[in-house]
Amino acid sequence: MPEFWVASGHHLTRLDRAGRMLVTDELILAWLARPEVLPPADACVAERSLHKRLMASPRAKVSEMEVTALQDRDAQENWRFLLGLRDRLLAAGTIEEGYAQIMRDGAVFPAVFMAQLVQLILRNALDGCDDPQVLRAAECFFRPQRSHIKDDKLLLADEELVQLHEQEMHASPLTAMFSGGVDSLDVLGGGNEWTYWSRSDAHTMVLNFGGDPEARRGMAQALEAFVRHMLALEVAITPQTRADEVDLQWFVGLDPVGTAIGNALWHGRPMPATLVGLFRMEVADTARIRPDLRGQPIWLILGLGADGAIRMKPQNLLTGLPLAEPALN
Repeated sequence: MPEFWVASGHHLTRLDRAGRMLVTDELILAWLARPEVLPPADACVAERSLHKRLMASPRAKVSEMEVTALQDRDAQENWRFLLGLRDRLLAAGTIEEGYAQIMRDGAVFPAVFMAQLVQLILRNALDGCDDPQVLRAAECFFRPQRSHIKDDKLLLADEELVQLHEQEMHASPLTAMFSGGVDSLDVLGGGNEWTYWSRSDAHTMVLNFGGDPEARRGMAQALEAFVRHMLALEVAITPQTRADEVDLQWFVGLDPVGTAIGNALWHGRPMPATLVGLFRMEVADTARIRPDLRGQPIWLILGLGADGAIRMKPQNLLTGLPLAEPALN
């Protein structure tokens, strides 16, 4: 089975009997090597000493006094976030449970750290998956996407990659012209799926979300895997091609724009943004659903921001489903 998303650090974890990821010293050491945490050349002695101590003992206790001793305020903030995340995950026992507790408590961590957790969870949930369409769609869960219309089809490219192309265009328009810019990126499908494995960590393949039914199928299966792994809930999710005759008894926004669209439709107001994805979710074990909604589909809504970006919030699937018992207890 080809490997994918090596940068997630999944290979640095171990699984418990339930198949959930234990926090290992190796994983913490990888986080200590992140550029947001690695002391720069001009770091103070206190910061270099703290980093060195944790590299030798990744689970070592760190006092607030040690953090406030750091001269750089940004470094203090970064360390507080990293140590707070480390301690939460260690206390929870697994990555999945730690993430669920963070969502339940409403704790705030930098987006880069939360994206790392989501990628780890999806890498575990999709372990053994051999379908590049599912994996590329799943990248949308933890990497913002920038929309691009070509031949009247909605394409989704990695936002960070698009920004790099835009910077190149401003720095050297001639070079950008010859390279082809975003239009030169490979669109997944049509026989090039085999190339995904060697470039999954580069995030260089474009998802033909508006023109290839396989892309939406891939998204549906990625959503199913996330819900199954995190909630032990078997669901069937089907992408919809039409939005009429949808009875919104219950919906979950897959991103902030999707939530805004759902709220507007719920109150009979015009859609405030562009609807780009609509999925029908059905739960196999109806006993897990609130009695008043059993037998009713749950609608998942994905929208497009005014800036042309899609920023998914997979945590909404944990907190927004109409379960008979709270999902995060």
